[in-house]
Amino acid sequence: MLALALNSACTDKPDVITGQEDPFPSTYTPAATSPVLLSNATLLTGTGSRLDNTSILLIDGKISAIGREIDAPGSAVVIDASGKWITPGLIDVHSHLGVYPAPSHEGNLDGNEITSPNTAQVYAEHSVWTQDPQFTLALAGGVTTLQILPGSANLFGGRGVTLKNIPSRTVQEMKFPGAPYSLKMACGENPKRVYGGELKQTPASRMANVAGYRTAWIEASDYVNKQESYAGKQAQGEETDPPLRDLQLETLAEVLRGNILVHNHCYRGEEMAVMIDIAREFNYKVTAFHHAVEAYKVADLLAEHDICAAMWPEWWGFKHEAYDMVEGNVAMVDAAGACAIVHSDSAITVQHLNQEAAKAMAAGIDAGYHITRAHAINWITSNPARALGIDALTGSLEVGKMADLVLWDGDPFSVYSKTEKVFIDGVLIYDRLDETRQPVTDFDLGIIDPTDERL
Repeated sequence: MLALALNSACTDKPDVITGQEDPFPSTYTPAATSPVLLSNATLLTGTGSRLDNTSILLIDGKISAIGREIDAPGSAVVIDASGKWITPGLIDVHSHLGVYPAPSHEGNLDGNEITSPNTAQVYAEHSVWTQDPQFTLALAGGVTTLQILPGSANLFGGRGVTLKNIPSRTVQEMKFPGAPYSLKMACGENPKRVYGGELKQTPASRMANVAGYRTAWIEASDYVNKQESYAGKQAQGEETDPPLRDLQLETLAEVLRGNILVHNHCYRGEEMAVMIDIAREFNYKVTAFHHAVEAYKVADLLAEHDICAAMWPEWWGFKHEAYDMVEGNVAMVDAAGACAIVHSDSAITVQHLNQEAAKAMAAGIDAGYHITRAHAINWITSNPARALGIDALTGSLEVGKMADLVLWDGDPFSVYSKTEKVFIDGVLIYDRLDETRQPVTDFDLGIIDPTDERL
């Protein structure tokens, strides 16, 4: 465990997510660190700009200044970044690290609660194993923030959680302060296959999927009405018993109130359109469709309804609903004015998310779109931050934002480039050139011999 990573003392003030005190508040506190000046680098800001021969100053966990001439405090650590590149810390909007950790075995498979089509009451964070060595591998790939989601076996899979990718003992110490919860939903083959297969339960078809969503939202709407009625009676001084608390309906009610963001596993274009119709019927918003292999077919709808699409650049064909894919998918969604994201859904892919974005950029250029590095970096930085509701805090290199950034030894869109240093809230969490700044999980201790030449 790296002492530099965090101050593990619990904070007394809980996060306020839904208007109530969060029973599982973030206790993340960045460690104190000296000011850092990285000088003369090429910056991809995550706002669409490329800044050459530019310096960036980090003070007290924030980006303090960006420019060619910066006066750094005398106490600052100065890093010559000439010939190197700096980007915001990478953000993976779809990860199962910690809930499907390594080593993979039955005792560790905690991502799906396959007991009911609706398990909105469960929280992914309660399955996260903080010792998962895949977190540190993702960190070495420049990933500073991840959304950990339940799996896609259920119509409603439960709450997702946004984490800072720092070594920690508890999941609360990793929780991104103030980040809203998400609700993982799934449409298409997965839920109907799980319950309509050997279990012989509903849903066994796509039409039963839709009926299941609508039934749940009707119940959640009634729950909200009962709560509002109780609050109104209390305001008038009337003595009445409060509605019985229901964890499943509580999550859905917070979606209807706009406090929890919907992240929806959905491959096919026409199903995304149906999910948009359901959201309109019950007056909630879909924040992002994940996997979204056919997003290019409905890119105009995504733009119209301000919905992000989180996509792979080239995964396809592994099941029927993933068949009708085009390699220009990300670029086509982007060109339509929608929020395009490159995600991993993989413990391996998350280690080279920059290369995944490069594949999507290359495919888009081959398809005739003009795409710059300064724009494509948004797909793995500012756009996922937007989908997670944290873009006011991180995801771009702007003065006042969290100092979450990556120093690359070359062009981050090159297969030959590697992360050199990774900063989270201005703290140097990972340094490829310094073994003491390469975190090792508790699980790894005593197992990995750093002197073994075979490694």
